[in-house]
Amino acid sequence: MNKHIEESELILNDDGSVFHLHLKPGEISDTIILVGDPARVKMIAGFFDSVELTRQNREFHTITGVYHKKRISVVATGIGTDNIDIVLNELDALVNVDFETRQVKSYHTSLNIVRIGTSGSLQYNIPVDSWLISKIVIGFDGLLNFYEGGAELSDNNFENALMTHVNWNKRLTTPYVINADEELFQRIFVNDMNEGITISAPGFYGPQGRVIRLNIQNRDINSKISSFEYNKLKITNYEMECSAIYGLSALMGHKAVTVCAIIANRLRGEYSKDYHPVVERLVKTVLDKLSIE
Repeated sequence: MNKHIEESELILNDDGSVFHLHLKPGEISDTIILVGDPARVKMIAGFFDSVELTRQNREFHTITGVYHKKRISVVATGIGTDNIDIVLNELDALVNVDFETRQVKSYHTSLNIVRIGTSGSLQYNIPVDSWLISKIVIGFDGLLNFYEGGAELSDNNFENALMTHVNWNKRLTTPYVINADEELFQRIFVNDMNEGITISAPGFYGPQGRVIRLNIQNRDINSKISSFEYNKLKITNYEMECSAIYGLSALMGHKAVTVCAIIANRLRGEYSKDYHPVVERLVKTVLDKLSIE
């Protein structure tokens, strides 16, 4: 018999919706696009042929609709892997937990999860206003280390080589290395996308090597990361959510991939003049890929 999930562990609102997302079972598709910016949800839904549901609580904005006969949900997560912990656990509960009995269902529903975001390049040859799809992600955030099975998912040899190369501070959480789902990766990939290894950082400034007024512990971190090579592969970019999406999805039995518009090149010191059209073209490309059965 499945264990009863206590009210304090899976919190439901008075209307039966899950605590943060304010969604009920059946209100999301099994194909989900994640974005950081709540405003981007409306932009993506603007491509839909019809809208079934709109729901918002705090930064968590969801629209479920139909694009070319394909039911798709778009969910804004806000920024950071801590928010991803909320969103992934609640999305999984919506499809794999019976809210009436508070037990895990006897059958498993797997979600297809595509994050569309923005990112900063760590290599000279990946230009601003290009697209990048994350084949591998490195989590500097430590979130997956709280979950049983996380260590087994990670590439420990990759971890150790990177920590040695950058002279990793022992006070920092151990990074973890996770692959994208291969099937979903191939489904979304197009020829004009760069393919890369992405770092998810637990912050925008110091954790990504930015210095304004506060000095950082490792001033050469970005040059060390850019020069690092493992199995002839180089680290390509920074963002802030991918590692938790890949790690939690793998543990929960979901498929996940991240594609980003490159809006800055950290080595060149360049920033996009207007990245919004680049993101919109990327969104249309992903929607077209997801709508093909």
